[in-house]
Amino acid sequence: MTVVPPSSGEPRRPQGPRNPGDAWVVAESGEKYWGRFGAAGLLAVDPDRGILLQHRVSWSHFGGTWGLPGGALHEGEAAIVGAIREAQEEAGVPDGAVRARFTSVLDLGIWSYTTVVADVLAPFDPVISDPESVALEWVALDEVASRPLHPGFGAAWPALREQLDVHPVVVVDAANVVGSVPDGWWKDRAGAAARLRSRLEGLSIPADELGLAGDAWFPQISLVVEGRARAIDDGVAAPSPVLVVRAEGEGDDAIVDDVARWVSSGRPVLAVTSDRALRQRVERVGASRVRPSGWLLELLEGGRRERG
Repeated sequence: MTVVPPSSGEPRRPQGPRNPGDAWVVAESGEKYWGRFGAAGLLAVDPDRGILLQHRVSWSHFGGTWGLPGGALHEGEAAIVGAIREAQEEAGVPDGAVRARFTSVLDLGIWSYTTVVADVLAPFDPVISDPESVALEWVALDEVASRPLHPGFGAAWPALREQLDVHPVVVVDAANVVGSVPDGWWKDRAGAAARLRSRLEGLSIPADELGLAGDAWFPQISLVVEGRARAIDDGVAAPSPVLVVRAEGEGDDAIVDDVARWVSSGRPVLAVTSDRALRQRVERVGASRVRPSGWLLELLEGGRRERG
């Protein structure tokens, strides 16, 4: 492979300094891919309007086709951060308007592209804010395939489309998880539950752990608290990826009821508890998978190390 800068005929964001990632990666076979450090795009999903597509300007790679707002990653930049940054630069996506649901990675060895599928939390109208777009439109899901799509996006779209109706939920037995670490949680059960909630807000789960396609998912979390932990504060900005469910009676009963509620709404549910009897009960009401507390703590610790 070789790395070459864009030609003078490609007016990619002429204002401001060029980032070192803004370059072509050229394979030995001659195919070229934009982004020295890989690239990422945002697939924003609006439940009423469909997905946001960009009509690419003629001078761009595969110009005239429709694809996702996105572009080259900066060195060391996380794909989700880069996809949202690019979508803000190209389509005016407002801060906080979307939340990632899952990622799908095309890894060619010499180059990779990450599709970040994100749900729209606050509806917005896209704005053409750089020279790479002819148009930006919300396109109904059933109409996407009828557009002349960028070849890469066109190849990925069928598999991505199948996952857009999937909204996994993780139901967490807070008492079981908190109680598995002897850190003095018994002195302040509500505070310990609040700390767990805070850690869960950035939870990333490998797709194979959920039995789903893609690479990493950021599911809805339902944190069930009981006893003195029910005094957990409400100081989390809404909408939050972590919902707190306060058990009115027995915590186990509330967990079973919560799993059954999500299952009845068509959501795949993974439950987290090391309690064997509770595991059997949630499986009976439809939990597709059950994992022990240690599994969740390992995921959280791994995420903390990655964030540095």
